Formats: sequence, C-alpha cells, structure tokens
Amino acid sequence: MLCHAMAHNRMELESQLVPESRAESIVRTCRTVVGDDLRSITYFTHDRCEQIYLRSDLEADADLTGFVEHETDGFQARTAYRGSELGNYRYTVRAFEHGYLTRVTVASNGVFVTTDGLTLRRSEELASALSELLRVE
Repeated sequence: MLCHAMAHNRMELESQLVPESRAESIVRTCRTVVGDDLRSITYFTHDRCEQIYLRSDLEADADLTGFVEHETDGFQARTAYRGSELGNYRYTVRAFEHGYLTRVTVASNGVFVTTDGLTLRRSEELASALSELLRVE
C-alpha cells in the first residue's frame, strides 16, 4: 500500500492521487459540515492513499497505511450487505477515546474523515455529501 501524508503542502508530491481541485472540494465540504471539529481527511483506493487535510495542531505521525488497510473493508461492505433487510450499506462511523472516524466508499475509492466530535445528524450529512462527491469522479 502506497500512502502519502501531505500534511501542509500538497505541491511537494510528484504523484498526487487526488487532483488539487477535487481535494479542495472534499476539504471544503468537510469543513462546512464538521467545522472546527475536523481533524483529518484521507482519500484512498484499494492500493493507494493520500492524506489531503491535517489540522495544524495535530502531528503528522499517524499510521495511515494501517488505517487504510482496515478501512478498505468498506469496499467489501458494499457487496457483503447487499440484499439485507437493513438496506444498502451507506457509511461507517467509528468511535474512539479522542474522536470519531467516518468512512465513505464507492466502487473503487473512498474517504475517511476524523473529527473531535460528531453527532448522528452531522455524520449522516457528512456521509451523504462525501458520497455525492465520490460518485462524480
């Protein structure tokens, strides 16, 4: 798995997974929904990932590859739950001691967003907005 942590300067990356305009749109959408509780945003595919946002007060030392290897399970969830009485799989929210992670996947790409706080309503808004953005690609 190849993963770039861009932290503060995306321009330094020679091979960007996410075009600049797409990354800006994702960040803007997340900031609009989550506000100052936004911690980080990572875009991923089956074999690559790129951190497109990291709040300035956080360290860029997270094991993104480990997170993404786990979060790619979202690709299988789309088919694993097909036909369930619950309906189609939409997104995942994980609660941690110091924050939350929301994962949204479509056919071959996904985004996970970490936040300080997250209500059910905001998690649904975030997932819906990200799903729309990812489908446009």
